[in-house]
Amino acid sequence: MTIRKSFVMLMIVLATLELSLVSAFAATPLETIRTQVDRALEVLRDPALKAESAKAEKEKKIWAILDNVFDYTELSKRTLAQHWKRFSPEQQAEFTRLFGKLLGGVYMDRIVAYKDEKVVFGKVTQLSDKTAEVQSEVVRSSNPIPIHYRMILENGEWKVYDVVIEGVSLVQNYRTQFREILMNKTPEDLLKTLREKTRK
Repeated sequence: MTIRKSFVMLMIVLATLELSLVSAFAATPLETIRTQVDRALEVLRDPALKAESAKAEKEKKIWAILDNVFDYTELSKRTLAQHWKRFSPEQQAEFTRLFGKLLGGVYMDRIVAYKDEKVVFGKVTQLSDKTAEVQSEVVRSSNPIPIHYRMILENGEWKVYDVVIEGVSLVQNYRTQFREILMNKTPEDLLKTLREKTRK
């Protein structure tokens, strides 16, 4: 074996070892999402943040948690699917920002509605080497509400790329809506719609 080939093989081995070490020391998908959901519920249940005057501070804290656990770029790519390439880099960046704001708002509304309920976590399904689904359930006196988090390992951290609420995937739901828009309209038209939806 030549010196060059030996060097290449060494680089491959080191890269594989580095990836294995990152995976080994990363928090599990369950640990990651349970910690973040618990943090969000603590904020929502904080008596000091109940007053209307504390609404902005409460929302700021919740958004910080969402931004930490959601992979908005992965969410955006999976939602647009093949249409992602139709967007310029600038449009992709704006779509990611606007769609993240939209999805974050939807998720926040849900978790606010369940803030006084108990959330339990259950089965974790490994979907691939770098993706997993964590099942959770909002325990209610009536029917429980299943919420499943689909997560991806990126740079040693598990991030959410889809949320399935009562059997409905947020990514799949919006993918269908956006696909219908993009069949006859341009990426700019979709961005205009998102700007209007996320404008306060």
